[in-house]
Amino acid sequence: MRISLRCLQSLKTSLATKSVLEKYASFNPSPLSLKKFVEFGRMGAMECSKEGSSKESYAFLQKELPVRLANIMKEISLLPENLLKMSSVKLVMSWYQQSFKELIEFENQDRINKNIMENFTHTLINIRNRHSNVVETMAQGVMELKENHGIDSNTENRIQYFLDRFYMSRISIRMLINQHILLFGKKEKNNDPRHIGCIDPNCNVSLVVQDAYENARFLCEQYYLAAPELNIVSKNSSVLENESDPIQIVYVPSHLYHMLFELFKNAMRATTEHHSEEDQIPPLNVMIVKGQEDLSVKISDQGGGIPRAKLELVFQYMYSTAPQPARSDIASAPLAGYGYGLPLSRLYARYFQGDIVLNSFEGYGTDAIIYLKVLSNEANEMLPVYNTTASKVYHTDIPVNDWSSSWVTSHRLQNPTPKSRS
Repeated sequence: MRISLRCLQSLKTSLATKSVLEKYASFNPSPLSLKKFVEFGRMGAMECSKEGSSKESYAFLQKELPVRLANIMKEISLLPENLLKMSSVKLVMSWYQQSFKELIEFENQDRINKNIMENFTHTLINIRNRHSNVVETMAQGVMELKENHGIDSNTENRIQYFLDRFYMSRISIRMLINQHILLFGKKEKNNDPRHIGCIDPNCNVSLVVQDAYENARFLCEQYYLAAPELNIVSKNSSVLENESDPIQIVYVPSHLYHMLFELFKNAMRATTEHHSEEDQIPPLNVMIVKGQEDLSVKISDQGGGIPRAKLELVFQYMYSTAPQPARSDIASAPLAGYGYGLPLSRLYARYFQGDIVLNSFEGYGTDAIIYLKVLSNEANEMLPVYNTTASKVYHTDIPVNDWSSSWVTSHRLQNPTPKSRS
């Protein structure tokens, strides 16, 4: 009898959670700009308004975080059935379900007091820690699917579409959580007094470039016993600053570092391998330019370039020119891994309306360009929204090609697409 009651109670809880999930998934996420993050953070840094700001942050996050989680959780449920059966994907799903369940416990708290605020911050820390290996675990799930069942072109397109949205959602959720914890958490404070949470209002781009280069160089020298040197040229074209002023913007240094570190690793690997038989390795040339709207960072290498036919593939999650990492140690390969580095770096750039573009000169080298927004009020979050348009993508096959060429024909013969069942 007790077991039956427990099962009944568990079923009621599950149905109630599902109902709440549907409710939150019906709302669109509310994107913030870097300017809003900074303005709110500055208020929170002032002792006279700190308590009020922490309550405002709580009031926003206890509604917004469940919305962002619910939106992407609905999309997880639309993934191919074989992928949902993979143990790694099941584990990721369980993390999201647990985090959503913990957040909605704060839904009906009428009176906000100190204990509730502390419990909420503690919950956010637990959620952040729980989701720390989401990228690797989901990548493992896709690898499991590929190894056990294979992936046709339609499934690959759907997974690519999902992963872009899934990882972008994760970036945004971690951004909100980190800001709250760094601003209002007791134990976790940012070491740099200039920073507002994880945002630097005067992020010195050259210093981040130098830092990312040095760390990538250390790995390259460990792996190849050599590494290319670095040349940096900067030009400040902002009308509000002098040309000689250091190039600074409002940005998240860790995001910029992530992009630069990945691009430097790729450039160093290509350059060192391409010139392995030569006495001297050509340097990497970096140009940093600040205009009225865009800040551009161009990394130019002489690593042999990428064939034009493969240029689009480098941003595919299931494409990598490097050996896959060992299952037992995800971080075992020093200069390569799952092939997620470039796609994720582009998401970090696009998160605040920037981008990463590659221009290749096959036989010579590659230019990788990071574009960032100069004006913080224009750097708005780019967030995935679950709606009928998004859901259709998971049930729509690739349209039949309406162009004829020898390349298309040969490509089809080499990579036949299974006929979809009507």
